[in-house]
Amino acid sequence: MANAVNFKIDGLKATVEGKEILKGVNLEIKGGEVHAVMGPNGTGKSTLASALMGHPKYEVTDGKVTLDGEDVLEMEVDERARAGLFLAMQYPSEISGVTNSDFLRSAINARREEGNEISLIKFIRQMESKMKELEMNPEFAHRYLNEGFSGGEKKRNEILQMMLLDPRLVILDEVDSGLDIDALRIVADGVNSMRSEERGFLIITHYQRLLSYIKPDFVHVMMQGRIVKSGGPELAERLESEGYDWVKEELGIVDETVGQEA
Repeated sequence: MANAVNFKIDGLKATVEGKEILKGVNLEIKGGEVHAVMGPNGTGKSTLASALMGHPKYEVTDGKVTLDGEDVLEMEVDERARAGLFLAMQYPSEISGVTNSDFLRSAINARREEGNEISLIKFIRQMESKMKELEMNPEFAHRYLNEGFSGGEKKRNEILQMMLLDPRLVILDEVDSGLDIDALRIVADGVNSMRSEERGFLIITHYQRLLSYIKPDFVHVMMQGRIVKSGGPELAERLESEGYDWVKEELGIVDETVGQEA
């Protein structure tokens, strides 16, 4: 059995086109924990996800990020993925000419040592099993990656990738966006099936409804490029019913927007 994961963000600052968006984010995620980050538009939530994964648009100017003691910021994007970071994107890309199954198998093998690639038969069995759990049409395995997929189908496909790649730290960036109730339940069931001491979750969301299906251990409010308040699941419920004004009043925040990124 793998060791319990430990992921730590310490004083992370990042800019986009010279504008500082993240202004000192601190967060620690331990094995088995689900952390939800909520906040108004423009406070840096999606910037946080992209900066952690090494998107070239986002320049980290200060701070430290470690996964199981390893310096994440020193890793290239592919190295972060191999180390166990996974991002389910808000808007998954379409890739013509590459089938879903070919992409998934290549992604799995990229994380394995040379000579230890997954066999085709084992891969097909695993993929078919996970697709069945997610109630995905088997035909989607042979279609080009996300091409012609609906929003809900793309999100299920992201969860399929997560289940097959077996990451250490999962970042879900508004994975509930555009999902109907049935799709939301299926996606949440896929996430819940992956909860273990060997894995941590960072869920970025605007809405409490996702957190009714994936119960978080901790909820954090992000404003002005920082995490300004933390609590349990009850914090998300209060935000849903009362909005963010009470947080701003409590903390004396005048303007929570730091940029155009969510």
